[in-house]
Amino acid sequence: MPTSRYGRGFIVNITHLKVKFSLPPEQAWPGIQDYLTELILPTQFKGTEVETLTDLLRQKVVWHQAGGPVDKEMYTDVKRLLNRIIVAIDKELGIENPDIGQYHA
Repeated sequence: MPTSRYGRGFIVNITHLKVKFSLPPEQAWPGIQDYLTELILPTQFKGTEVETLTDLLRQKVVWHQAGGPVDKEMYTDVKRLLNRIIVAIDKELGIENPDIGQYHA
């Protein structure tokens, strides 16, 4: 039985965020900050691009939840940022040419 309400971990939470941001903007934004509550950056990613991008993700989501505009530009920005995090993770894991691909959510 899961003990975390919105997920705990790094890949788990990034995956939840990707699912939320596959929805239309008006459905993606509500409650999105909850998925950052137990987002844990693994020590192997400290000091890397993954950490930098994850910090940026937190800033964008927290800023938006604090009353920032609900617009498609910020929504698209966060979707791109999540893709950049995923590619950066693959690079850190030794994949030479990770690519998000043309067809993805």
